[in-house]
Amino acid sequence: MTDSPYLVEPGKKFNLKGVRTDDTGPFADKKAAKAASEASFKALGDLQELLYAEAKHALLVVLQAMDTGGKDGTIEKVFSAVDPQGCIVTSFKVPTSLELAHDYLWRVHAAVPPKGMIGIFNRSHYESVLVERVKKLVPKDVWSRRYQHINEFERLLADEGVTIVKFFLHISKDEQKRRLQSRLEDKEKLWKFNPGDLKERERWDDYQEAYQDALNECSTKHAPWYVVPADHKWFRNWVVSDVLVRTLKGLKMRYPSAAPGLDRIVIK
Repeated sequence: MTDSPYLVEPGKKFNLKGVRTDDTGPFADKKAAKAASEASFKALGDLQELLYAEAKHALLVVLQAMDTGGKDGTIEKVFSAVDPQGCIVTSFKVPTSLELAHDYLWRVHAAVPPKGMIGIFNRSHYESVLVERVKKLVPKDVWSRRYQHINEFERLLADEGVTIVKFFLHISKDEQKRRLQSRLEDKEKLWKFNPGDLKERERWDDYQEAYQDALNECSTKHAPWYVVPADHKWFRNWVVSDVLVRTLKGLKMRYPSAAPGLDRIVIK
């Protein structure tokens, strides 16, 4: 857990409405953030190599957002300097019949990254206290128990060497409208437009309430939540990369020792 103004502090009551979606932190604009962003992306790439080499830790990055919140864009930009061999992206879509035949965490546990790897969840196990709650796919007495399940599951992963960092990419309703409209007007983005997103948009307030409860119930020291102002894509990317760099530095990783006798080898 890193010191960040966007951390949902464990044990403290958090109000999602108190976070400005258009915040730009210490930067006046995108140009002012360019150097810091590039340095952060490079540092993340360097640390990922160290994570892979040491192979003592795994990093699990959870991304959640409202529709158009920027999960795909975050993955594309923030992890642009990361070696693809050391990174696994899992997108959790509607469960298959096989997945539905198991408990709701079964498919999630199977996708947790092994030591040495970064795993990115594009949506996650939190859909079970968000979508399933809002759409009333399960009754309240079912989804309300899942906060404890999730906390215990994440505690297990942390105890076994998985460092967990969770980001809610927080956009305004007006910004979502602008992005949806942009998709409709751009022929190259039409494939991304799903009319069903408009139905989800009608449930905006219900989703905000569900997110606030998930953030309050499940931000812990071993698996903290960060609420990232995401109206400005460039700032969203900097916040995510900055938190990840600080988190990985906190692991105090080291490259493995070289095999003995390498200093005497002569390659002819």
